[in-house]
Amino acid sequence: MSALLDVQHLSKDYLGRRTLAERLTGAPRSVLRAVDDVSLTIERGEILGLIGESGCGKSTLGRAILRLHEPSAGRVTFDGTDVTALAPDVLKAMRRRMQIIFQDPYASLNPRRTVAEIVGLPLRLHGLAASEEEIRAKVGAMIERVGLKANQLDRYPHQFSGGQRQRIGIARALISNPEFIVCDEPVSALDVSIQAQIIQLLIELKRDFGLTYLFISHDISVIGYLSDRVAVMYLGEIVEMGPVEAVLSRPRHPYTQSLMSAVPEVDAVGQHSRVRLKGELPSPLNPPAGCKFHTRCPLAIETCRTVVPQTESVGAGHTAACHRLAEHLSLLDEAAP
Repeated sequence: MSALLDVQHLSKDYLGRRTLAERLTGAPRSVLRAVDDVSLTIERGEILGLIGESGCGKSTLGRAILRLHEPSAGRVTFDGTDVTALAPDVLKAMRRRMQIIFQDPYASLNPRRTVAEIVGLPLRLHGLAASEEEIRAKVGAMIERVGLKANQLDRYPHQFSGGQRQRIGIARALISNPEFIVCDEPVSALDVSIQAQIIQLLIELKRDFGLTYLFISHDISVIGYLSDRVAVMYLGEIVEMGPVEAVLSRPRHPYTQSLMSAVPEVDAVGQHSRVRLKGELPSPLNPPAGCKFHTRCPLAIETCRTVVPQTESVGAGHTAACHRLAEHLSLLDEAAP
């Protein structure tokens, strides 16, 4: 495999709402850093899973990679092209190759447009069909490929269930024949039974169309089932990354260990121990100094409070950022009876 996507030192900042004190004193507005110096690569044909708590910056990272949100710093290279340096007209053409499936199938579809109009829009924007008849034929074929019926093209989104709407969103993402898709929690808003169907559909589409995915989720079980590699995100930073088997079976960062300990194990009744974190996720408007995780970490030492940890190798393709990696500590082992 060859690298299709290369992200280097990507950051995304948002200006906070101006407070009364800032208005009175003339102080600059606070800055919320949603994504903080993230670097990663995704190989062609790979599924990279991205996990972390709600609010850690996963969706922002996915949208910044596509420049749906303009990055504040860093570089995104797609198939050798620096996406962050592209002019708007060139970026529009590049977006045919880079698509997104949104989380909410209710909010991501225009309620005033029919399925034919929604799914056919990318064909019109990129000039991928010579006539309206060709557009309708391509849309009908794609709709059937994602599990719906071609005779439903003239219906509106409100006439479909949540799972069917997500299939429409998937069809819209695929109609321009992309190579890379950001799957932004595409099953989290669906019933469990429907989730399994959509996950299987995404696997089949990846195989049939040769796709590469960045799959964003807070469900470790889904990530473990789908992904080739996994990246763990905390407060805008990647704290651990590596092959899915290595990260999920032997997590090296305390945050990853806490996430893994929260996964229910049906065959471990009475033996499963939970690693509980202290406190709440800090505000990205005022992140802790040093290691951002130190305010909740049971292994934190004084160095963690003042010094930012460097990312280190802990195995083949497996990296983590923690001051205590050298001690080979495992919270899961310590918590076991």
